[in-house]
Formats: sequence, C-alpha cells, structure tokens
Amino acid sequence: MKVNTSRRQFIRNTSLSLGGLWLANGLMARDKGPVYGHNHVQYTLDTAWSKCNPQQYPVNDCHEMVQDKKGRIFLLTNETKNNVLIYDTKGQLLDSWGHAFPGAHGLTIHDENGTEFLYITDTVKHQVYKTTLSGEILLTIDAPGDLYAQAEKFVPTETTIGPNGDIFIADGYGEQYILHYDSKGHLLNYFGGRGIGDEHLDNAHGILLDPRSKDGSLLVTDRTRNCFKRFTTEGKLLDIIHLPGACVCRPVVQGDLLYAAVLRSPDMNKEGSGFVTILDKDNKVVSNIGGNEPVYKDGVLQAMYQTERIFFHPHDVCVDRDHNLYVAQWASGKVYPYKLKRV
Repeated sequence: MKVNTSRRQFIRNTSLSLGGLWLANGLMARDKGPVYGHNHVQYTLDTAWSKCNPQQYPVNDCHEMVQDKKGRIFLLTNETKNNVLIYDTKGQLLDSWGHAFPGAHGLTIHDENGTEFLYITDTVKHQVYKTTLSGEILLTIDAPGDLYAQAEKFVPTETTIGPNGDIFIADGYGEQYILHYDSKGHLLNYFGGRGIGDEHLDNAHGILLDPRSKDGSLLVTDRTRNCFKRFTTEGKLLDIIHLPGACVCRPVVQGDLLYAAVLRSPDMNKEGSGFVTILDKDNKVVSNIGGNEPVYKDGVLQAMYQTERIFFHPHDVCVDRDHNLYVAQWASGKVYPYKLKRV
C-alpha cells in the first residue's frame, strides 16, 4: 500500500513539474520578441514568415491575401513570374500560378455552394476576373461602355461578393464608382463616383459586405479622406467611420473585429508611415500595430499616426482561423508578407 501511494505521489509530482515546464515554455514562446498593439489585441512579429526563395518565386508589390477553407494562404502579387503564391500558415510554399496579371491588385475569396472561387482585379488591364483556386479564368468583366467613354478610366481595385453571387466592384483608382453586377457579369447599378459630398468617393480602394451588419450593408474605403463609409447595396449612405490620420486600404472582418492596413499617415504624401488598425464591433479603434494608442476625447477619435516603423507601406491584412495576421506590403522593397502572432 505504501509503495502504491509513493508511486502515485511520484507521478503527481512529475506531472506537475512537466506541466510547469510546458507552461514556462509556452510563456517564453509567447513573449519572445516585442509585443505590438493595445488593449489586449496584441501580437508578436515575424518578418521572415515566408520561406520562399526570392530568385525562384519573386514578388513585386504584395497586394492582398486570403485564406481558404483548407487553411491555405493565397498571396496576390503583380509579379507575373508567379502572380499567386499559396502558403501554409507556417510560411511554406505549397503552390504558385499566374503570369497574366501585370496589375494584380485586389483578391477576394467566395464560397459558392461549397466551392471556393477567387476574384482578381487588374489595374493595368482594367478588368476583373473570377477564377478557380488553381487559376482557371471563368469570368472577365470589362469597363462598362455605357458609363466609361474610355476603358482605361476603369481601374478596379477591389471586389466583394454577395450571398447570391452578385459582384460589387470598387473602381478605386479610376472614376470612383461602386459597380453592382449580377453573378454573370451584367451591370445592375452603380453609385458613388467623384464629387464633394459625403455620398461621393475619393480613392475608393476597398469594399466589403460587412458580415457583422444585419442589414447587409457595404463598407467602402474613402482612403484620402481617412474613413470608411457604410452604404446600402443600392447606394444610400448610412454612416461614416472617421479614422483621422489613417489612409486605410480595404476593410477586413473576422468575428466582431474590423482590420485594415493603413498605407500612409497622416496623408498620402508621407512615405513609409504605415501601420495596421483594428476596430471593435462598435467600430471604435482598439489597437494599432506600429501606431499610437487610440485616444477618444468626448467620443471623437484623435488623429492616429505611426510610432514604430515595423511596416513601410502595409496594403492588406489577412486574418487566419487562429486570429493571427498576415500583412502584405506595397512599394516596400519587394518584401514577402509579415506574420503577426496573436498573444
């Protein structure tokens, strides 16, 4: 009886010791390197996440990233040697494809009856494409002739796809329209466009059907005006989310949080001044990665700005299932995306 008791005590003590060791190792792993962000929405930074050989798989501008149902990360670059690089979450390259998109810019993934498809905007070819995950082009959308006298004035930057397959395109480098198509590529409606009033847009860089909204509204970037604007799908302006000092790219939502790369701050004239901003379910900024701690005075967000130069020109944020972030950068020395691990 005494032997059994001693044995149980030995096993218990050993388990406690090992548990303590595992806990200590976990804490050490979590705390390795600086922690960035605010209000418990914080991350550690891995600038060497991508394991690609740049001679074999080069990138130019790393524009956008998405994750598919299998957990793979798709990166879109305007390097025509390999427009799409496909990674696992550890940064190992799984596959690559694409040589036909010199202006590859916007990348959206959409699940259509259990099958996922990609939507790519090309700012050089002035077109939008629907493709399979392996790169087969299924649909091409050109500039609508009734609206654009010259096709070159159609410079689409982003798409978002409705539950019924409708396609919303942001002409963020062109005439600033939001164009609504059916799933076959027929134009149904448009709104926005250049202008002075709030219903108009300037640098409508990104667009998203906000999954947090009960009314199925659209979030549209107005980058030079430091804000997101919320519209109905018919084009009625509902709200403006002011983000002073932040030239935001496209809105990305996971759960209750809204993420956005800030290309530059406080305006588009200052190079190398980007960071990442994160908003809560009430669209209040709760964390800035590489930026100042968000401050509200009398309910008004004060100007945001870069405080740590960990990014140069962040262009997009991809959020994986474990709430880690991947940040693609534009005009930043042809760097691969960085990974930010949630702590």
